Amino acid sequence: MAKHGFPQGTLEMMIMKVISSGSHHGWGIAQKIHLLSNEALKVEEGSLYPTLSRMQRQGLIEGKMAPSENNRQAKFYKLTPLGKLQLEEESKKWESMADAIARVMSASPESQF
Repeated sequence: MAKHGFPQGTLEMMIMKVISSGSHHGWGIAQKIHLLSNEALKVEEGSLYPTLSRMQRQGLIEGKMAPSENNRQAKFYKLTPLGKLQLEEESKKWESMADAIARVMSASPESQF
């Protein structure tokens, strides 16, 4: 497990999913993940901003300073073409893995052997 409590790569995938619909600033990304998860997931700043920086260095996202809703300067992030490809690939892997885990977890005790 990664420091932020999510399996390795999961936070990056969720960030890419959130910004795939348009650019968002860091706090907005964290809020959207929180809301979309029915408040089950909380992304802390200490995990979010280093992850965003790393993703920028990897060329998955790009950031641009602009005024936020409250007229303060904030960095807004959007997916790059490489990020879109990565999101597609990671989403397929995630769906396959989640499906496999669900099959194991829903198996009756009799079907385990």
